[in-house]
Amino acid sequence: MKVLVIRFSSIGDIVLTTPVVRCIKQQYPAYKLHYLTKQSFSSLLTYNPYIDKVHYLDDDLKKLTDELKKEKFDYVIDLHNNIRTLRVKKALDTTSYSFPKLNFKKWLYTNFKINLMPDKSIVERYFEAVKPLNVRNDSKGLDYFLPDRKLTERDIPMSHWGGFVGFVIGGSYGTKKLPVEQWKKLCDLVPYPIMLLGGPEDLNEGLEIAAPDTIRIYNSCGKFNLNESAELVKYARVIVSNDTGLMHIAAAFQKPVISLWGNTTPEMGMFPYYGYNNLNDRTATQSVNIENTSLGCRPCSKLGYKKCPKGHFKCMNDLDMKHVAEQVVKFWPKEAGR
Repeated sequence: MKVLVIRFSSIGDIVLTTPVVRCIKQQYPAYKLHYLTKQSFSSLLTYNPYIDKVHYLDDDLKKLTDELKKEKFDYVIDLHNNIRTLRVKKALDTTSYSFPKLNFKKWLYTNFKINLMPDKSIVERYFEAVKPLNVRNDSKGLDYFLPDRKLTERDIPMSHWGGFVGFVIGGSYGTKKLPVEQWKKLCDLVPYPIMLLGGPEDLNEGLEIAAPDTIRIYNSCGKFNLNESAELVKYARVIVSNDTGLMHIAAAFQKPVISLWGNTTPEMGMFPYYGYNNLNDRTATQSVNIENTSLGCRPCSKLGYKKCPKGHFKCMNDLDMKHVAEQVVKFWPKEAGR
């Protein structure tokens, strides 16, 4: 049997599909498992031992589908479920299964604040797409596989060798990012070495946040590629993160995660997932979601905006950084000291 799993984007969403990939391959070792994504996300899948071959989408969908037809897939597992994946499935003309995207429930939630979203991770919904194949969730959580090349102590400041808190300051949308002034407050309140994590686009904000104490606060934004940043996440003792890809990578490494929520909410199903935890059962004691639940305008979008539609951005500006710092101290390993 040959199976094609499809998820085009983005970092966090692809990481959230890894339990499905693992369980298909482990429960049916004879299956050949292929994965279709965008070229820009190749580093997320290249080192995954459960994937036999990765295909990449470029601008020529017709060329791609012609190549995929040659593979003669028995099943297509659509974990993106959009118009483009519909075109791929139609072209391949084979048995396919898709996960429930719940777009109408998301619309009700963002537009009328009627929350009918299920109390479970989107990972559990991904597994609904492979129920017909009798694939079961093994409850072992997310996967993230790093290349053989490893960072060395030379890549990390000596001040951080004894351990650090990772602050993931980036985000795909402005309304999912904690403002710089809030990060500065948190840096003042956290008594441990801090490493700022993000991409090149976060470099300048990182410089501003780190400026008061560039020894204790190390700005790694833009200095490392995705896999290297993921390795830094693995080395961190605690992660404080916006709702973004590195948050899910942290959960894949079973790190304690303090997640910060702006215009989006954990109820959408994208909270840190450790393999067994629903949103409200609090089974995952190594994770806590920080959000402003008093606002009637949240969630204002299932994705995000460049700026707050209301102009006040209270969902992030009013988060209590003292409370966040207390959570960092709570999760910091006692044997590590200060």
